[in-house]
Amino acid sequence: MAKRADSGSDEARARPQDLPSVDRLLRHPFAQALIAEHGHHLIAQASRELLESMRARAVCGELIHEALEDATLQTALHTQVLDRLAPRLRRVLNLTGTVIHTNFGRALLADEAMQRVMTLMASPNNLEYDLESGGRGDRDSIVESLLCSLTGAEAATLVNNNAAAVLLSLAALAGGREAIVSRGELVEIGGAFRMPDVMASAGAQMIEVGTTNRTHPQDYEQAIGARTAVLMKVHTSNYVVQGFTRSVDESELAPIAHRHGVTLVSDLGSGALIDLSAWGLPREPLVQDKLRAGCDVVTFSGDKLLGGPQVGLIVGRREPIERIRRFPMKRALRVSKLPLAALEATLMLYQRPERLAQDLPTLRLLTRSQASIQAMALTVQPQIATALAPRFNVEVVELLGQIGSGSLPIDRLPSAGLALSPVVRKGIGRALDELARTLRALPVPVIGRISQDRLLLDLRCLEDASALLDQLPALQIALG
Repeated sequence: MAKRADSGSDEARARPQDLPSVDRLLRHPFAQALIAEHGHHLIAQASRELLESMRARAVCGELIHEALEDATLQTALHTQVLDRLAPRLRRVLNLTGTVIHTNFGRALLADEAMQRVMTLMASPNNLEYDLESGGRGDRDSIVESLLCSLTGAEAATLVNNNAAAVLLSLAALAGGREAIVSRGELVEIGGAFRMPDVMASAGAQMIEVGTTNRTHPQDYEQAIGARTAVLMKVHTSNYVVQGFTRSVDESELAPIAHRHGVTLVSDLGSGALIDLSAWGLPREPLVQDKLRAGCDVVTFSGDKLLGGPQVGLIVGRREPIERIRRFPMKRALRVSKLPLAALEATLMLYQRPERLAQDLPTLRLLTRSQASIQAMALTVQPQIATALAPRFNVEVVELLGQIGSGSLPIDRLPSAGLALSPVVRKGIGRALDELARTLRALPVPVIGRISQDRLLLDLRCLEDASALLDQLPALQIALG
């Protein structure tokens, strides 16, 4: 397509008018082969994008004639097509040491949950169809009895995440009225999502009581008035206030709320259904605990400690749950069939508590022993050291991970992994940044964390070492 010019001469630089037209490029045999495989629309779009980028380089004098040769154009167009078809949502290896990582999709789904999703998505299903009566059904009914059985609630409903659960509950129960909350519980979670903003969006007037570090029962009692609809309790799972502190437990708040005829709502966030201390982990308050303490409504996440898909669960007394269920906003926040199928399968696992640490990936990863993780590190260290030699040293180290970035971020998990450190100490920061970028650019990106002049790869979440080892040849090539 193009005539070669001497390298380095002015003639070597291609001008915008030297570029072929889209039509001419599409008539070429290699483009026709791509059209036969992918269709005309995709290849035409990829051709336009390729030629536009080449034209911009030609205008700047940065395009050489070799770029217009058939073989080069063929490779460039093929790359352009592959880039358009490449998924943006990709699997990664989470070697950060944080098990329930918000940026990585939080909890991993159990095999049973994934199989249920695939089975139900491949055929029509009874999402909103009552098989017994033959009439319209309610999608909440698919998991309501399971949730009530596991938590002791009278009724349950669900929405697409816990933020939506809090928003809907406040809108339905306190819209146009007052909701009382302790100043020490006005939390902010990821993405600058703040409890005061949620209350305002729900149409509730927030009444703050107490101080940042101390709130007493009488603070709530004195704040309750004719317009009070809700006492709000927020579990501060993503930070800890220590020292001279006082907070009011739900068991203390329930008599106050019910004496004044207002609803007690507790946002648990992480939403554990089992006592993690049975496996030596920090104990989180259980949904069951809050209901027994007298809460009318409890909201929590499905994709944190519960170990399921992203959903917001709302359980409690029948009367307030029915008000929430009937509120018009509910339809806008409802759960689709995919997470609903995954949630049902996940909740089913809780009916076999003796097998839960084996069947539920989140709990399985959280309960891995430091010894087993260290054994894996010792196994993979020689191969990784060889791949990174001579630029980096690789040593097995003991590490401290965490349960979640937004769930129990303070508590640490004894773990083990690999510490990668540059042999040449000069420019160590640049060397580590380059290594981290190279690992992220692998076919299955590898994500670690940089700390104290080392790139740490915590192996707690790596159950299959081949997922890392199979990429070592690509890593060696990338590092040159």
